Amino acid sequence: MEEHLAALAHIARHSEEYQGHGWGCAWLNDEGRWRLHHDIAPIWEDTGRPSGHTTLLVAHARSAFRDEGIRVENNMPFFDGERVFAFNGELHGVRIRERGRIGAEKVFNFVKRFDRGDFRQALERGLDAIERRTRYLRAANLVVADTARRVHYASRFRESPAYFQMHTAHTGAARVLCSEPYRSGTWTPVENGYAGVL
Repeated sequence: MEEHLAALAHIARHSEEYQGHGWGCAWLNDEGRWRLHHDIAPIWEDTGRPSGHTTLLVAHARSAFRDEGIRVENNMPFFDGERVFAFNGELHGVRIRERGRIGAEKVFNFVKRFDRGDFRQALERGLDAIERRTRYLRAANLVVADTARRVHYASRFRESPAYFQMHTAHTGAARVLCSEPYRSGTWTPVENGYAGVL
């Protein structure tokens, strides 16, 4: 995990948008259970970053909207007892009623309403509904992972593709999905509007 978290720390520290409002990660342990780590410090300052090996890691550095709600419990990935979730995006004038402390958690809970056994479809349908109820969607990138080692993801953006476009790669034995390429390998940009499964 160290190599991937160090890469995220570098990306976050040098990002065009400030990503120092804390961070978090979730990984599967040897028993296939989620372990979580969250810190209010920027990832590049956290000396307690997890180490070791895992078969699935989800990590997120936070850029709080309008510098609001800067508390460790608002740092992703969120965990609902089964799945972990991370969001990178910006929505203006969202008209959905859903439980959650911050917008990203509300998006996650809203998308879950559309889950009928195919979470990729739930992402598409949930994001379609959110976009119809949003005055302006600057971007909405979502990653949802479960203990079956499935990683569902969706990407939508209307501006700043250099920042918001996700990329996938097979690097060595790892399959990676990230907002920015960070190690050798063949990286493929995720098409705008795409929803898929790793």
